[in-house]
Amino acid sequence: MANLLRKIIERQKQFYIEKLLEAGVYKAADGHLYEKTLSELEQVYESYQRIQHRL
Repeated sequence: MANLLRKIIERQKQFYIEKLLEAGVYKAADGHLYEKTLSELEQVYESYQRIQHRL
């Protein structure tokens, strides 16, 4: 079960990283995307989406 959960989390992290990279976001203000937790990646992605909707 732990391995399955770990794989799911890694897939979700990879999803956010790929979306951010496609958008040209290579680094967050406080570090590289690959160093972030899933929660941190979600926050970066949501912040980016809010900024894009304002433009």
